Amino acid sequence: MSTALAPMPPVALHRLRDETLDLQNPAAYNLYLTAGPAGLRLGVADARRNKFVALDEYAAPEADTSLAAQIHALTPEHDLLNMSGWNRVRLAVQNRAFTLLPAPLFRAGDEAAYLRLHHAFSPAQESVHHYTHAGLDISSVFAADAQLTSWFAQQYPTGRLVHQTSALLQGVTHQSEPGGARRVYLSIGHQEVTVLALRGKQPEFLNVFPFGTPEDLIYYTILVMQELQLNPDQDLVMVWGDLMHDSELFTILRKYIRNLRFGNRPFDVGYSYRLNDLFEYRYFELYALHLCE
Repeated sequence: MSTALAPMPPVALHRLRDETLDLQNPAAYNLYLTAGPAGLRLGVADARRNKFVALDEYAAPEADTSLAAQIHALTPEHDLLNMSGWNRVRLAVQNRAFTLLPAPLFRAGDEAAYLRLHHAFSPAQESVHHYTHAGLDISSVFAADAQLTSWFAQQYPTGRLVHQTSALLQGVTHQSEPGGARRVYLSIGHQEVTVLALRGKQPEFLNVFPFGTPEDLIYYTILVMQELQLNPDQDLVMVWGDLMHDSELFTILRKYIRNLRFGNRPFDVGYSYRLNDLFEYRYFELYALHLCE
């Protein structure tokens, strides 16, 4: 009789700790997590000092193992995941199963109905959630893997779920100027790109597109700019995410967009020197969870 093997814990890519991190006092810290096709990322921020003091990154799971199963396998032995008593906990899920609507039109209990207009919601495999952006009058409705959300609810009963796009939106509007120029922001993940367009602090467009080639990436970027009557030769496009300066993705973006810049970490937040070796344009959504209520 064969026995199913337990999933192996995911492989650590980064495990950074500031010397000031005191795991004997978790109530002094906030724990932030992002989970999606790229894998699992964790950040710890000192609540009083408003400063990130730890960051971990784990590779995406193998094809035959779910991310939720790998997180279950990792939790018992992980110094951050197996700890309770945090000041607050936020998890951002990364997928294309979300929709936005004006907050005054949102009605609790109708989340599944809103989502079915854009996503084939599966109650057996997914749970549905919402997050309202304070100050923007926008509500996000999204689906998440049921195994992942079950683990999260059990591990952190007072934790809060948000969608990756909400973390991006909260972070970008935090550092944009009221009445500022129209701009496009890209967050590039594992074979998908989130495209956000703002006029000052007012969102005009937000969506996630899949891509398999660099040509797909530039196609969706230029398509959105054309729909919004923005000029790739003039208007600013800011980029965050999982790409390198010498990558094909960046090369094709630079070829077709003249005013292209890498983004910074969220403003008004401190970062340990331990994070200095990481590119500033990476992990933006993880850091921006610090700005989500």
